[in-house]
Amino acid sequence: MERSLVIIKPDAVSRGLGGAVLSRLEGKGLRLAALKMLHLDKDLARRHYAIHRDKPFFSSLVTYITSAPVVVAVFEGDGVVARIREAAGATDPANAGKGTIRGDYGLDIEKNTIHGSDSMETAETEIGLFFTEDEIF
Repeated sequence: MERSLVIIKPDAVSRGLGGAVLSRLEGKGLRLAALKMLHLDKDLARRHYAIHRDKPFFSSLVTYITSAPVVVAVFEGDGVVARIREAAGATDPANAGKGTIRGDYGLDIEKNTIHGSDSMETAETEIGLFFTEDEIF
């Protein structure tokens, strides 16, 4: 069974959208396998976004993702990475289609409601940052 990490970002959690986002993904036939709410510290945020370390927005991204609690989840299903990315929509909500999570709930390119793993390899690494195997059901 394929797995992917989802982070419901601070903007969505603060607006009470966690349940709606999870429901949309479950409605796509994906199975919720793990779930927790936490407040990321800067060290974990830097490790999670390490791929962006040399980009000009890295510092802002770390500051934002650590600004308030997030919900992290593991979803399972066939083609789960692609299916979550399709449900999420384009990174910039201005370019995300109506009916996608970012298109409906995203505020801007940073406060865009959801993070989803971009590949199976990335998903494995990301899941390991947030969950032990004992926490995934």
